[in-house]
Amino acid sequence: MRPVGDVDVGGRVGNTRHSWPRSRGVWLLVLTMVLLLTSAGSALLKGQAAGSRTVWDGVYTEAQAERATVAFSQSCSRCHTLEAQGDSPLSGEKFWEGFTQRTVEDLLTYVRTNMPNGNGGSLPASTYNDLVALILKSNGFPTGAVELAPESITGVQIIPKSGPGELPANTLVRVIGCLARDGNEWVVRSATAPERVERIGLGTEDATRPLGDRTTTLKFVLTPLDSLAGRRVSVSGLLMGAGGADGINVSTVNRVGDTCP
Repeated sequence: MRPVGDVDVGGRVGNTRHSWPRSRGVWLLVLTMVLLLTSAGSALLKGQAAGSRTVWDGVYTEAQAERATVAFSQSCSRCHTLEAQGDSPLSGEKFWEGFTQRTVEDLLTYVRTNMPNGNGGSLPASTYNDLVALILKSNGFPTGAVELAPESITGVQIIPKSGPGELPANTLVRVIGCLARDGNEWVVRSATAPERVERIGLGTEDATRPLGDRTTTLKFVLTPLDSLAGRRVSVSGLLMGAGGADGINVSTVNRVGDTCP
């Protein structure tokens, strides 16, 4: 006898009968769930891949960079140069100072907002995309198969080929840690790695973020800090040396927690 509720769909292997649920609705539900899980997994993998992309993966085309040369000559060359030297260079050390550990989205936003000088946003959107492609080419980043556009550069990091490394000197940063005395100098112990910031001030997670294992020296402190000794503090200022090897030229020191490990 055929088991109640089953239908034979495949014959026998020895004495084994292959069967599937009789209800088409149940089977369609199972199939839908499998497709949804597969789609979600695919989207997750794509998101992870996008999050790990860098400028070294090729995010613009050669033709796009070539198109931008005319627009650059007409609208940008009076104030900027694509060389590493000269006034307001857009490549080399100045480029790295401004955009290390930022994203290509940040670069596009900057160009679109500020170029041409004093007349940001006056060029077509596609021209701004091309100009960023030209800037990337001028900094030696490789070409790719897809033209640079806002939707194609999500999360693409601007970092050295060897990895993120340290932020360059003169970068405005914030570090979090425990304020302490070290001889005649103030230092931040258990300090986080310097985080690039756009402006001086507190971050939303300064009071709760995990601390690090660095000791950062505070330079040119102009206000008394004795009341903050042993407290968790947020320090903003300019890096002195790559990664703050020679300390931070302090702008602000703010208490963000009463206790500190």
